[in-house]
Amino acid sequence: MECVKCPLHRTRTRAVPGEGDPCATVMLVGEAPGYNEDIQGRPFVGAAGRLLNQLLGIAGFSRSEVFITNVVKCRPPNNRDPREEEVEACKPYLIAQLEVLEPKVVVSLGNHSSRLFFKLSGLRFTSIMRVRGVTRKISVAGRELLLLPTLHPAAALYNPRLRALLEKDFQLLGRLVSRGLGGLERWLDGE
Repeated sequence: MECVKCPLHRTRTRAVPGEGDPCATVMLVGEAPGYNEDIQGRPFVGAAGRLLNQLLGIAGFSRSEVFITNVVKCRPPNNRDPREEEVEACKPYLIAQLEVLEPKVVVSLGNHSSRLFFKLSGLRFTSIMRVRGVTRKISVAGRELLLLPTLHPAAALYNPRLRALLEKDFQLLGRLVSRGLGGLERWLDGE
């Protein structure tokens, strides 16, 4: 990926477009690559990635069964939050990923990812703590999908009490994709 749409290209080691099963039902969308991701060119490979792998296990998935990406594809300096202009510069890449991969469920990990999906679908975003753990049927890039906003795994690394909320949200993900709650078709077909 040789993008130069924003200043992040000057400080990155590698762009991190995403990885996983191109036919996955579930796409996880984080905020931006961190130090380890920038070095390896892969999403969620540091401590937050190890926790994400455990959370996926709770939902009944392995990492190879989902697609994992970020809103911003290059690491912001010093792991700062992505800026609005960086999110806007990368937004076409995320939209293209949604169009090509056609996931049925998007798990938005953290404030920036969740805020973007709310914006794309015309919903009002308040805070991740208010919207997490509640599924919403949304339309993005002309496709209906189910959005499950949750905390970013890094939040539980800084505040271990948040891990229980993440585990609860990933249990819900597992039920949504399995036969629980009537399965995904119930949500996406509007029954």
